[in-house]
Amino acid sequence: MRDGYRIQKHPILPVDGREAIEFYWKGKKLLAREGETIASALFANGIRIFGHHKKDGAPQGIFCANGQCAQCMVIADGLPVKSCMVQVTPGVRVEPVDGDPKLPPVEEVPRFGDIEEIEVECLIIGGGPAGLSAAIELGRLGVRTLIVDDKHRLGGKLVLQTHKFFGSIEACYAGTRGIDIATRLEQELQQYESVACWLNTAAVAVFSDQKVGVVRDGKEYVLIRPDVLLVAAGAREKSLAFKGNTLPGVYGAGAFQTLVNRDLVRPTEKLFIVGGGNVGLIAGYHALQAGIAVVGLAEVMPQCGGYKVHQDKLARFGVPIYTSHTIISANGQDGVESVTIAQVDENFKPIPGTEKSFECDTVLIAVGLDPVDEFYRKAREFGMVAYAAGDAEEIAEASAAMFTGKIRGLEIARELGREVGEIPPDWLRTAEVLKSKPGETGAESLPEKDEGVFPVLHCVQEIPCDPCVSVCPQECIVIEGDDIRKLPRYTGGECTGCARCVAICPGLAITLVDYRKDPDYPTVTIPYEFLEDTIAVGDVVTVLDMEGQVLGNVEVVRVRNVKANDRTILIGVKAPREIAKRIAGIRIQEERVTEPMDHYVERLTDDVIICRCERVTAGEIRHFIREGFTDMNALKFPTRAMMGACGAKTCANLIKRIFREEGIPESEIVENVHRPLFMEVPLKVFCKVEGDSHDKEL
Repeated sequence: MRDGYRIQKHPILPVDGREAIEFYWKGKKLLAREGETIASALFANGIRIFGHHKKDGAPQGIFCANGQCAQCMVIADGLPVKSCMVQVTPGVRVEPVDGDPKLPPVEEVPRFGDIEEIEVECLIIGGGPAGLSAAIELGRLGVRTLIVDDKHRLGGKLVLQTHKFFGSIEACYAGTRGIDIATRLEQELQQYESVACWLNTAAVAVFSDQKVGVVRDGKEYVLIRPDVLLVAAGAREKSLAFKGNTLPGVYGAGAFQTLVNRDLVRPTEKLFIVGGGNVGLIAGYHALQAGIAVVGLAEVMPQCGGYKVHQDKLARFGVPIYTSHTIISANGQDGVESVTIAQVDENFKPIPGTEKSFECDTVLIAVGLDPVDEFYRKAREFGMVAYAAGDAEEIAEASAAMFTGKIRGLEIARELGREVGEIPPDWLRTAEVLKSKPGETGAESLPEKDEGVFPVLHCVQEIPCDPCVSVCPQECIVIEGDDIRKLPRYTGGECTGCARCVAICPGLAITLVDYRKDPDYPTVTIPYEFLEDTIAVGDVVTVLDMEGQVLGNVEVVRVRNVKANDRTILIGVKAPREIAKRIAGIRIQEERVTEPMDHYVERLTDDVIICRCERVTAGEIRHFIREGFTDMNALKFPTRAMMGACGAKTCANLIKRIFREEGIPESEIVENVHRPLFMEVPLKVFCKVEGDSHDKEL
């Protein structure tokens, strides 16, 4: 096992000693860690190309790492599988997919068995923050509930989130890391006997007889008839069309977080991020924590759409953020070698002459999310009693998903006849607050006093967040009124310098300035969530202001790492009084890492891929639209777009965008007809083939 592709130390995550198991790639013996997926094991061994497409020989790798596409397909012990969803087993022989997979011969007629059917009061699709929160409420009321989730553990995207959450401490564990929230919710759920959980179970279809088909462990098909269905399946990442967009090394930010934060694989040396929402900004921070260089981030809008504290955090760690810029191309032959971006005009068109390229081996696409709501829409079409929660209902933060899941749990219990009563109005209001977008951004306001000790709040944007107010024992930090979206304010009261606010702030946006020992060179306490052995007393570090401007070099005089601070290290630096209050962070990576190349790289091949599964280009789609095609179903015949394994999950929205660019009114576009099955199912599973001797015959 090559250590260069494994994370050996992490400031937040424990690096466990899971047992190494042997598997084979193209006949060569490799090592994996017990419980990890084939995709992660291949990445951990430095393998990023999993095969080549049958149409044009293009190299294939991971994209979503969430089972939503089929770009990571491999052959495992003779059968095609999604490598991001299937765990490594001892001795499994994995081969790349080059062309069409060859199916094993059928030597005898298989025997078909009966499909198991079960009934439950409530079926929950998705064991993430919304599904778990709903199940806890249902369990508390004794409702017979079944959760199905396609991963090997509960928690959804919470298990990828090493940062502390925003929102309200009382409502949704604000100030606690997502990975720990997942554990808390799972432990709370375990006390309710009326709730069962099926892991490694994919929901594949909703049928007109009001049954839901699921596949357990990839081999057992079960029909479930619920009295009420709750869809809490989360979201899938949006794709983006640009030259080189399917090169190995171009993939979603969620896939990156899965590799790094779940499987502790170091998949890249230098990455570039496209998209300035919270997903992209947070992924950049997670990369830095894992020791990965972040070359830059491009956002097409004039301002990043994510929380400004996330943006500022990246900026002061040394990551340049290029607003009003878009990606032109990912460059390379068999994988990403560089990325080219350009500035855009007021119509979001690239401005010639503004191109610049950066060396990198990975491009993360973080341009938004689409709800996984097809189960909900189909259930309503068939007259089922169905609810949606979390991102399946509305894209928002995980804090909102937890609270709306809690509300849905009570609504479902009431639907089932439990004595619940009305949902408290303050619950509904809290849900709306947690789902709200960032509000107004003001100018930084520094305290006027130059004596004693006090916090400096470097957050200037209205977002739902109150941990600093909740933990201050002296009540020195307040939010006016009862709306946690308002900016917190230091009252000027008797701060004791406990630094609890510094340690708990999810945005690392609070520092503590202490003039008591030396008024001319006060001590500034700064939050630090990187490896402790990367900084020591006596070091000279570069400090920056809220937006990443260099203030100077100062000496570290204290490094405090205590359990109560939940893996946030508090660094004390001695700084001249003229800059002390402006200090907001310590630069983590040097400027040389982020410098552009001395020339921009132009990708000459026009390979903007719209349909990843069938390798259909934007030019092909545009040609037929100009020929008069307005029915998305009709486009399938000449191009095979939307006919691949993913079922149009990644390409349908891109095709609609081309229609808009070609001036076709939305009212004239005929929507793509979705398949009855939302996920692929091996025929032997769907038909309930009996007998182990037939395992490889279909």
